[in-house]
Amino acid sequence: MKYGKKLDEGVFLKRYKRFFADIEWQGQTLVAHVPNTGSLKSVNNPGRPCMFSHSDNPERKLKQTLEMIQAPTGAWVGVNTATPNTVVRETLEKVVGSSAKDIAKNWSHWAEFESVKPEFKISAETRLDFALQKKNTDKKHFIEVKNVTLAEGKTAMFPDAETTRGQKHLQELMNLMDEGHTAEILFTIQRGDCEDFAPADMIDEEYGRLLRLAAQKGLRITPLVVDLSPSEAVLSDRLLNLKL
Repeated sequence: MKYGKKLDEGVFLKRYKRFFADIEWQGQTLVAHVPNTGSLKSVNNPGRPCMFSHSDNPERKLKQTLEMIQAPTGAWVGVNTATPNTVVRETLEKVVGSSAKDIAKNWSHWAEFESVKPEFKISAETRLDFALQKKNTDKKHFIEVKNVTLAEGKTAMFPDAETTRGQKHLQELMNLMDEGHTAEILFTIQRGDCEDFAPADMIDEEYGRLLRLAAQKGLRITPLVVDLSPSEAVLSDRLLNLKL
């Protein structure tokens, strides 16, 4: 995913009212949109460098969007929750149905499918992020994408706040597997300073319980790192060690 323009770098001053952040840039304080409903635990650190984008949309009140904050480790952490679905969609569109022999190892299981549909509706209330399918079968491979910014030491963790919606998604994925479909949860790690991934039991114990139960039922858990730069965000082939 390429940004329309190279991101600018400023200093993150504070986040408030969930969707607002003050950024110091070129001697002025900008009020930027924060596209993240989570707590931003471990990256909500005033005084750290940050990167943000500008919008030319005249209908937008806030012209800047906070995209990344630099963690104390020096790694950039992507905070825009729209980024993961975009980079995953771009990757799936490149891989699904491809006969290329150089597909990255940790993407290769997607190549066996022939079509990909985003925002797939499974009920009147729920859409899952992606549904992959082969020809001549009604069985699908469902993928739900989760954005990960939280880390403790070298371990990336999800969620960073209690998520009843995430719990519901795990229940739905298990129901789909019971119907004969396959399912995968793709944790997109928007930081490059971690080696392992684990559920954040200290924040949402029920989510951790359901994730382990779903794994026992056959849910594929794929924690992949997103490579970040001022010009683009790209899903990498780097798979973190899974600690359940």
